[in-house]
Amino acid sequence: MAETMEVDTPQGTPQDKPQDKPKAAAKGKRTRMEIKKWTSVALWAWDMDTDVCAICRNNNMELCLECQAEQGTKDTADCTLAWGSCNHAFHFHCISRWLKSRNSCPLDNSEWVWQNYGRR
Repeated sequence: MAETMEVDTPQGTPQDKPQDKPKAAAKGKRTRMEIKKWTSVALWAWDMDTDVCAICRNNNMELCLECQAEQGTKDTADCTLAWGSCNHAFHFHCISRWLKSRNSCPLDNSEWVWQNYGRR
């Protein structure tokens, strides 16, 4: 259920011109609030079981440790997420390093099969 807010508005006739409105406000009929610009903000997140990379322990929405360390010298736009067929997600750099030594998911130890790779 939406809540409503009472706002005093200037009282005038329909034939009032825009330049007449300040005169109406000067006569004691004032507006408490006038919206000049409305900017909406939306937040989103991946639909994952955990929002932390199990390898580097950083939030998946943030850069991986490698990209944080090289932030000034490296283009961090390629720091993306990677999903396995087990539906676990990790930073691409983290899982790439992990897969050099073993070919299994760090969380459930199943064989790693790439499901998706993309931007955050």
